[in-house]
Amino acid sequence: MKIAYLGPKGTFSEEAAVRYFTEDGVEPIMYSTIFEVLEAVDEERVDKGIVPIENALEGTITMTTDGLIHHNVWIEGEAVLPVRLQLLGNPGAKLKDVKEVWSIPPALAQCRIFTRDIQAKTKHYSSTAAAAEAIQKEARMDAGAVASEWAAETFGLEVIQRDIHDNDCNSTRFVIITKPPKQPVVTEEKAKSMLLITPTEDRPGLLAIILNVFSSLGINLTWIESRPTKKKLGTYRFFIETAAGSEDDQLQRAKTILETYSYDVRTLGSYIKKDL
Repeated sequence: MKIAYLGPKGTFSEEAAVRYFTEDGVEPIMYSTIFEVLEAVDEERVDKGIVPIENALEGTITMTTDGLIHHNVWIEGEAVLPVRLQLLGNPGAKLKDVKEVWSIPPALAQCRIFTRDIQAKTKHYSSTAAAAEAIQKEARMDAGAVASEWAAETFGLEVIQRDIHDNDCNSTRFVIITKPPKQPVVTEEKAKSMLLITPTEDRPGLLAIILNVFSSLGINLTWIESRPTKKKLGTYRFFIETAAGSEDDQLQRAKTILETYSYDVRTLGSYIKKDL
């Protein structure tokens, strides 16, 4: 089974892929962008893919939501990976000698207190893994990378200081994608579903109508995200995640009602959560 994931090596995305797909016969295939992962699944060059969709601190990853709009894929699973940031260095490096800290801007932003306390300059890279690899290649003893223990193992680095993040509640949510099923998906009681709702005409209270439909049918919503339609300023489509499987009777009623209000309703997937 071929599995597409977002590279480079040593990223949280690679770690999530390896931790989620534990069965035998899995062949991980690395891609450079989220769009490329979605495209590989859509074109059936791989069997499944895994992409990040939301971070607890940074919010929605819009490259993923936009990619879901434009590719014919199905969300079959959800995985949540705790994000713990470490200061990595070459073997023998000491915290007292670190004058520069390298990483992706969001990771550096999540470690502001630490970098301020050690009075280190910061340097931006395209990913946490890229920063870790640069530390290893340049053999610097006076610089460290903000990355994961996974990256440390990947590039032969040591953890100079553990858990340097400002907030302990960080995690990233990933979705597992495949081609849409040919038959209806039978989901468990604890399943969730994701809908993409696009208004086909402008009317007052667009979002209120959507929310009232779900509320009146007793369907709990676990995530809402709006994205511009890119057709006209001020027009949006909505991602709605529900605490109901795709074949749930009440959810089917909600879809029917919304369609009578001239909404285009597309089911993007049905899945259960797995903690990594």
